[in-house]
Amino acid sequence: MDNFNDIIKSSKPTLVDFFATWCGPCKMQSPIIDKVKESMGESANVIKIDIDNNQRLAALYHVRSVPTLILFKDGEPLWRTVGVQTQDVLETKIREYTSSK
Repeated sequence: MDNFNDIIKSSKPTLVDFFATWCGPCKMQSPIIDKVKESMGESANVIKIDIDNNQRLAALYHVRSVPTLILFKDGEPLWRTVGVQTQDVLETKIREYTSSK
């Protein structure tokens, strides 16, 4: 959890995908997350958190449905959504926070 806190406190936007291995929509979201991570490169952090292995984190961020995606910057949650999102939606949202915000 300390490593997670260090990552989300970054001045770079950090997209966190809270998922579960048994979740059908999460399986659809996973390759999209991988593409976002590759596309964004060093301009953003993109990580996946398995809620079954990280129940305390899921509870801390009130993850009740999966996939839940939360965008952090400087340790603050800036945006969150539930359900499968397209690569374009996610990259657009990340880019909003890579500039001067």
